[in-house]
Amino acid sequence: MKAVKQGLLPCFNLLQLQGEKIIKEAEEENTQKEMSFDFKAYMLQKGNFVNQALDNAVTLKEPQKIHEAMRYSLLAGGKRVRPILCIAACELVGGNESMAMPSACAVEMIHTMSLIHDDLPCMDNDDLRRGKPTNHKVFGENVAVLAGDALLAFAFEYMANATVGVSPARVIQAITELAKDIGAEGLVAGQVVDILSAGLSDVGLEHLEFIHVHKTAALLEGAVVIGAILGGGTEEQVEKLRKFARCIGLLFQVVDDILDVTMSSQELGKTAGKDLVADKATYPKLLGLEKAREFAEKLNTEAKEQLAGFDAVKAAPLYALAEYIAHRQN
Repeated sequence: MKAVKQGLLPCFNLLQLQGEKIIKEAEEENTQKEMSFDFKAYMLQKGNFVNQALDNAVTLKEPQKIHEAMRYSLLAGGKRVRPILCIAACELVGGNESMAMPSACAVEMIHTMSLIHDDLPCMDNDDLRRGKPTNHKVFGENVAVLAGDALLAFAFEYMANATVGVSPARVIQAITELAKDIGAEGLVAGQVVDILSAGLSDVGLEHLEFIHVHKTAALLEGAVVIGAILGGGTEEQVEKLRKFARCIGLLFQVVDDILDVTMSSQELGKTAGKDLVADKATYPKLLGLEKAREFAEKLNTEAKEQLAGFDAVKAAPLYALAEYIAHRQN
């Protein structure tokens, strides 16, 4: 019996080596497919689909002035990173674009609301957004506030009414997730702490991270997570994508801080250097420019590590989006 077992060992080792070779070849094939991914074409195609869906969702009707203000900021351009992340996450876990599109649009409506309100004189007092005069500069502060409010309300109405091919339970789960991400435990929390921190001399890294995990990362996280929920993702998949989104959300803000001190207003399409003028804590201010760049690369690496285990071809858009966020120029 011992002799038989010993005789089997070479066969077993051969099979093991063959198995390892197959796995390695599969990994190399996936890497090659990932590298061949056309990110620019993907972003252009998905961005056009999102723009068309937004145009169809928020139409001109009475009262015309408020709808003009809503559309002015919503359709003013932008990279559409958040809605595209939502769609990519949905497709990664087995869903399709049509399942995610209403929620992707809702995320962009909420993001636009946050920009309109953030630009107000009582907040950041900005005159320029996406290369155009800010909403309150065109329509007045009162209409700008109401345009943001209307976009926020309509976002959830649109998610609830326009989502197709998804169980009601998952739609409710997605709406609940998004509401939490932008409320007093999410985006609003970050904005409040950011306002209260202006001018403070003792703002440390932990404090700054709290602000940006909530103010910036929360909505990016929400976009990815609701996409995974709507696409039918398992609990494990949703949580891995949540961690991915948390990293790229913070990465987005670190890069934003870097660009604020290295780019011009014309290059950014918004006012450059405003954080320095307002004496706000930023990553370059606390870490120095080079250390801030190193931290950005660390977050980029950690984000992509969360995608291990997913199909490389389906995950390619998320890998590429992480790279884009890390190395964007505006």
